[in-house]
Amino acid sequence: RDPVEKNAFILGYPVKLIDTGGFKLDRDHGSDEAIMDELVVEKTLETLKNCDLIVLVLEVGEITAEDEEFIALLRPYWDKLIAAVNKTEGGRKEEEAWNFMQFGFQSLHLISASHGDGITAFAKEIISRLDFSQVEEGSEEKPIKVSIMGKPNTGKSTLSNVLTKSSASIVSDYAGTTRDVVEGFFSYKGKNFHLLDTAGIRKKTKVKEDIEYYSVNRAIKTLQNCDLVFYILDAEEGLTEQDKKIISLAHEQGRGIIFILNKWDLQEDTKQSRKKAEEDIRIHFGHMIWAPVLCISALEKQGITPLLNTALKLYGQLTKKIDTPSLNLALKEWIRSYPPPQSKASQFKLRYCVQSNTNPISFILFASRPEVVPQSYITYLKNKIRSDLGFDNIPIILELKASRQKWEDRES
Repeated sequence: RDPVEKNAFILGYPVKLIDTGGFKLDRDHGSDEAIMDELVVEKTLETLKNCDLIVLVLEVGEITAEDEEFIALLRPYWDKLIAAVNKTEGGRKEEEAWNFMQFGFQSLHLISASHGDGITAFAKEIISRLDFSQVEEGSEEKPIKVSIMGKPNTGKSTLSNVLTKSSASIVSDYAGTTRDVVEGFFSYKGKNFHLLDTAGIRKKTKVKEDIEYYSVNRAIKTLQNCDLVFYILDAEEGLTEQDKKIISLAHEQGRGIIFILNKWDLQEDTKQSRKKAEEDIRIHFGHMIWAPVLCISALEKQGITPLLNTALKLYGQLTKKIDTPSLNLALKEWIRSYPPPQSKASQFKLRYCVQSNTNPISFILFASRPEVVPQSYITYLKNKIRSDLGFDNIPIILELKASRQKWEDRES
């Protein structure tokens, strides 16, 4: 439904490809689906106005009424249009494909996207029709990847559009509007952000369409590639079991998580109401007391600056590296302040600790008998890492491994 953007190279030239929503003529007028189809067409036409080149992909076979109507809509953009008839591999239905020339295209390419037929010549014409004279080599700075997640109709796409100052994501009252992962970009305080607006996630029993099933899977897969998760909750509805499952997945993968209570403009905004809303989340996520909770209104553009400042803070923590000597000095102090519980059956010694990774933040703690170290003491050490070393708003992964050597002995 939404235009899906990707940066790519065609024959070595940098381009931004935008895959627009399909054009649908046969509609059940008045239905929710028909309203969505109208929004998709409106978004597609808006994209066409702003692009440098339009690639019209037609399917070989009988020319349909939808083909004719859409081609008519493209007449104002004829000078920047290239047409291609797909699925003509090995000369399949070649005579029928040439029937599209009746519309007066400047050129027509017979291609097969799946088999690669005609793609090279097609790519060459695309490049010849574009102006690369103003293209400059960009920096290699990695943007901060943010996945916007939550149930349907909580305001994910509205927030995405506000942050990117665009209307890339279709917004409507129809729950489940977004199906693809819609990507957007923006900058804040000198940092580049890469935004992933995902499909709303519902219980499996409520996912009735195959297309929604795959949309939800794509949304969950963004957890593998993002840095931060903006988890949006409707301030009026609060948390559901499905919310808890998705947040737990993000936590397990070590992502920075910000709980966002959206539509706060519809609530009584007092210190007491904010405190209660945060407490309600803490009740369900006592093990994530470190995760920030923010109240915003995406529609009214309220609370956006605190949200972005918090995002920068979390990303700074996710990319922080502690040198090993400093880490082990801290470990000695933590052990001195609160010695690990010991018994004859479960004696162990904590040898040393190293930071094994950033983003997600993970540490390896070497112990003489890691299997007997109590979970309560591991939790204590994780909390000390957060509070004393500057990781107070993100998850910490602490892995135990066996070692009989002290850090000093390994150094020598």
